[in-house]
This record gives sequence, structure tokens and C-alpha cells, in this order.
Amino acid sequence: MPADDTGTTRRKVIFRSVAGGFAAVLGLVGMRPAQASVDAASDTSDEAAAKPILARTKNIPIGGGKIIKGKYVVTQPKKGVFRAFSAKCTHQGCAVATVRGGTINCPCHGSKFKISTGAVAQGPADRPLPRKRITVSKGVIRLK
Repeated sequence: MPADDTGTTRRKVIFRSVAGGFAAVLGLVGMRPAQASVDAASDTSDEAAAKPILARTKNIPIGGGKIIKGKYVVTQPKKGVFRAFSAKCTHQGCAVATVRGGTINCPCHGSKFKISTGAVAQGPADRPLPRKRITVSKGVIRLK
């Protein structure tokens, strides 16, 4: 391919265009929204608000609970007392499916866990559900 008067070939133009586009994409990937820099400068009291919301307290029944995104179980064993656990059964790793009758229930092999502590109420599981640390503020339950 012949070069023009400036010595630029079509390949050079195409290569520079692709390289420039690639550099632009890399620059965008590294950018963060303006809000992120504001949050990073906030004091620690804002840190809890930045954690993901698991549930709203009004949506967790007293004496029961809800499975959240297949990863967590949030329970309310007594009015105003909230607990969170992993939704992964400790027997063979199945996801628990229901919260009924004061227990968190795994459909795979019938294991049941107490909503107040995550302790095994019925095997074959022999270890409790791992407890998750949460905060409850203004009707919102968040991971700690």
C-alpha cells in the first residue's frame, strides 16, 4: 500500500484508530462515578449505609424468615430480633428453600436449622448454618 505525502499508510491509520479506541476503553474501565469518591471521604457512620440491603424489617415475618438472593436467610425469631445466616446447607451445600415452623429447611436431604441460632434441629446436617453479622437501622437490615 503506498503512503501518502506524510508517510502514513492505511495500516498505520487503522492501527492507531484501534489502539486509540482500546486506550479509551481502558480509561473508562478505570473511572469511578463521582459518588464513589464522596463515599470514600465519608466518616465511618456512613459505612453501614454503603453496605448492601439484605431486607426490610417489615418484610421478615415474626417467627419466620426469608431467603435472600439464594445466599442469605434473614429471620425474626422474636419481635424486633433479627438474625442472618448463610443459605448454604452444611450437609452437602444445597441451598435452603423455605423458612417454616421455626426452622430453615433444606430440600435436598431434609436438614432443618433453628431460626434463632442456625443450629441443627434435624439432620443429616451436623453443623449449624454460618451466622452473618448484620446491622438493623431505620427498618433496614444490612450486612455488617
